[in-house]
Amino acid sequence: QVQLVESGGGLVQSGGSLKLSCAASGNIFGDYVMGWYRQAPGMERQMVALRSSTNTTTYVYSVKGRFTISRGDARYSVSLQMNNLKLEDTAVYYCNFKQSGNSYWGQGTQVTVSS
Repeated sequence: QVQLVESGGGLVQSGGSLKLSCAASGNIFGDYVMGWYRQAPGMERQMVALRSSTNTTTYVYSVKGRFTISRGDARYSVSLQMNNLKLEDTAVYYCNFKQSGNSYWGQGTQVTVSS
C-alpha cells in the first residue's frame, strides 16, 4: 500500500502561478510513475504531467511550456510548478502513483483560476 500526501493549490488570478507538491510513502520499490491528473466539473479526469523514476516526463499538450514537473525534496515526491495559469486550468488536481500495476490516488486539491 502507498499513501500520498498533497499540498498546494488555491485561488490565483489568470496569469499567476501555483505550486503543487505530493509525497508518497509506504511499500515502494523498483520503478514507478508519479504525477498529476485533474478533473474539472462535468469532465473526465485527465493526465496533466507525469514523472517516472528514471526521470522521464510527460505533459498534456495544453500545459506544455507552462507547467513543470520535477522531483520534490523528499525521495518519493513530485512538485508541479504551474505558471501562466489560465481559466481552463481550474480543476481538482489529484496526485497519482503507479507501481507494478497498482495505482494510488491522493485526496485531491482544488486549483481555481479567476479572471
